[in-house]
Amino acid sequence: MGKRKKSSRKPAAAAARRKQPLDTTFTCLFCHHDNSVTVRIDRKEGIAQLACRICDQRYQSKVNHLTEPIDIYSEWIDAADAAQKEQETARRTVASSSRRVPAPPSIGSDDE
Repeated sequence: MGKRKKSSRKPAAAAARRKQPLDTTFTCLFCHHDNSVTVRIDRKEGIAQLACRICDQRYQSKVNHLTEPIDIYSEWIDAADAAQKEQETARRTVASSSRRVPAPPSIGSDDE
C-alpha cells in the first residue's frame, strides 16, 4: 500500500470555516459619521472605552477575556436606548404634574 497524494484543492468546507474579522470601527449613534467610533480594550485593567472622534461621545464598560469591540458597541447602543426611554418617561410625568390643580372650594368665604 502506498501513500495517498495530497490534493491541491481545499475542500469547500475549509474555506467556509475561515474566520471573518470583526469590525473595530463603527458608526456613531449621535453624529451618524461612518467609522468614527473606536473601541479600546484594556484587558489588564478590565475596562473598555468607546469614543467618537467627531462628536466626542464616550462610553466605558467592564470587560472579560471574551469581550470584543462589537460587544462594547452593542452595549453602548443598549445603554443609549435605555437612557432615551428613561428620559421619555420622565418627560411624561413632568408634563402631567405641571397642570394646575383646581383650588378646593373655600369654606366660610366672605361672600355670604
